Amino acid sequence: MRDHALAAVYPGSFDPMHLGHVDIIRRAWEIFPRVIVAVLQNTDKAPLLAVSTRVDLIARSLADLPGVEVTSFSGLLVDFMRHSGARVILRGMRAVSDFEYEFQIALMNRRLWSEAETVFLTPNEEFTYLSSRVVKEIWQLGGDVSGLVPPPVHAALQALPR
Repeated sequence: MRDHALAAVYPGSFDPMHLGHVDIIRRAWEIFPRVIVAVLQNTDKAPLLAVSTRVDLIARSLADLPGVEVTSFSGLLVDFMRHSGARVILRGMRAVSDFEYEFQIALMNRRLWSEAETVFLTPNEEFTYLSSRVVKEIWQLGGDVSGLVPPPVHAALQALPR
């Protein structure tokens, strides 16, 4: 096995990171010696949290996991992977409804770079309903998200105006 095959990238916007993301990362950490959480810089969306803030909050939320790196990227994921030395893409699969989209993206990534492999991980069932969109909506409507996000993320959200 080549060294770069041991690195896995978990890409996403993570705006904000929630406990479902943490669960997927912990599962990946048990399998791969190097996990890179790659925060996408998406200029098309109006984010709740700045990219640099998300990177910092994710790093603080995962500080107990040696071998997990947190960084940001823009552009094509496969270009980021080539640069980072990773070959595996991690994706969380919450429900059957996620499959068609994720499958298409996996095939396109492999077409763009034949060495890219996608591994789908399922979260603990208590997190299958959780998405960043749902967390944002609850938070924006004044709801309590403390049981949905890691403590550093919760503190950052509490400091934001609603």
